[in-house]
Amino acid sequence: MAEEKTMDSPPPVSDATVTEKSEPKEIPTAVKKTVAEWASFKEESNKVEELPSPEKKALDEFKQMVREALNNHEFTPKPVPPPAKEETKPGAEPASAAVAPAAEDEPISEEKKGSEPEERKDVLLKVEEGKTEELKETLPPSPPPPQSEESETPVEVVKETVAEEAALEKGRQDNPSFLEEPEKETQVPPLSPPEEVSIWGIPLLEDERSDVILLKFLRARDFRVKDAFAMLKSVIAWRSDFKTDQLLKEEELGKGLEKVVYMHGVDREGHAVCYNALAEFQDKELYQTTFADKENLNKFLRWRIQFMEKSIRNLDFSPEGINTFMQVIDLKNSPGLVFFKKELRQATNRALHLLQDNYPEFVAKQVFINVPWWYPAYYKMINALFTTRTQSKFVFVGPSKSAETLFKYVAPEQVPVQYGGLSREGDYDFTTRDPATEEYIKPTCKHTVEFPVTEKCTLVWEARVIGWDVSYGSEFVPDAEGAYTVIVEKPRKIGPADETIISNTYKTECAGKLVLTFDNQTSKRKKLLFRSKTKPSK
Repeated sequence: MAEEKTMDSPPPVSDATVTEKSEPKEIPTAVKKTVAEWASFKEESNKVEELPSPEKKALDEFKQMVREALNNHEFTPKPVPPPAKEETKPGAEPASAAVAPAAEDEPISEEKKGSEPEERKDVLLKVEEGKTEELKETLPPSPPPPQSEESETPVEVVKETVAEEAALEKGRQDNPSFLEEPEKETQVPPLSPPEEVSIWGIPLLEDERSDVILLKFLRARDFRVKDAFAMLKSVIAWRSDFKTDQLLKEEELGKGLEKVVYMHGVDREGHAVCYNALAEFQDKELYQTTFADKENLNKFLRWRIQFMEKSIRNLDFSPEGINTFMQVIDLKNSPGLVFFKKELRQATNRALHLLQDNYPEFVAKQVFINVPWWYPAYYKMINALFTTRTQSKFVFVGPSKSAETLFKYVAPEQVPVQYGGLSREGDYDFTTRDPATEEYIKPTCKHTVEFPVTEKCTLVWEARVIGWDVSYGSEFVPDAEGAYTVIVEKPRKIGPADETIISNTYKTECAGKLVLTFDNQTSKRKKLLFRSKTKPSK
């Protein structure tokens, strides 16, 4: 495409046939520096009074263009004109009827048609002899000429017309408003009211939410007003053709794709987080049912747009509201799916173009996790496809740092368990509303966590070490002198694949403290997450 891409979703490139090594190669330092530079985007304010003067001026100009377009019904597709009628063949009756007689020719009655040749001869003969007086007597009497606009006006009619005009002129001189009433009768009827256009459920120019929408288009085009207006018209036309509003009512789309793209939790700034996991398409049955033929491929695209539309409807378009997402792209175990699977490559490219062209400025941050070592270098080569603004939203991180990088933007209690967080589906003691504490376990060191208890209760806790390979145990230490320490969990080594989250409860009979002990004998520091709560004892 000739235009710079403004949607914050680069083409997913990964390799599904290559297995991740236990110790993947590190991302080159030069690429790390570039990635760090890209990750500097900060959202601007949507409050009009806080906009810089040039941006405020551009917004006013944009709104004026939109208002004129609404008044002129420019957003409504013009009806297709009917096909032109075929021309009537020469000699047909309508055509002959349309031919007017020559001005010199006088109409001839039906009764006199038979004698016309002889009478014409007499006329010509008399003309040649110069007998003009006899010519008038010999010519057959003509029927009265038809009344038409071209007919000569009798002298009496001319006199009456002149008299009327003189009277009108006198009326004008005596009373300037003499002809006001007739002028009103000839006035052009008023134009139809401005058209009403809504986008993502927001009527254009109706309230301040419309300003937030228009600012998205302006920012996508670097505040070039004409370009932003052209993009807006294009998006509205596409939405009409694609029938996006009707998609919201369709219920049969996306069955089996719930784990491919989904929303889960919010980031530290309140943005809803969207996770994308292409590795789910390694399921052959899911792949076949999704991309078996053109019909299923179109269903996939409609589902992807439907998902976007439903997600947008949950955003807050007030000037102080949150109206963007955070995107997380998981490239783990997704090699070659795009390179070697033609159907998926075509589907993702088509979906990408639709999102780029029709959903400007809806992504606040885009984090690529479990990135192969070569991916940032590859992306650096194709970054010319994206604006500097879009590039500044990208963050790339390899497998060993994926969880910690996510925690920089999303609190651990909001991150799904498969990405290193504490958020799990099902009925558990903790929810995303229960904050977790983050600490580091130093290499070759023991680390303890204490939960104080002041009264008889039931203590509930959960803990997780990213990557584990750490020994873990717990005990309860009463405050009373001479009381014995109670072993709650014997120390045991937990490997990377053994467990993700450890959860337990302990019913206390007295005041004291519960102590968790973590023994890290590796040469790397470990990220530790934990949280606790108390329940009244029954």
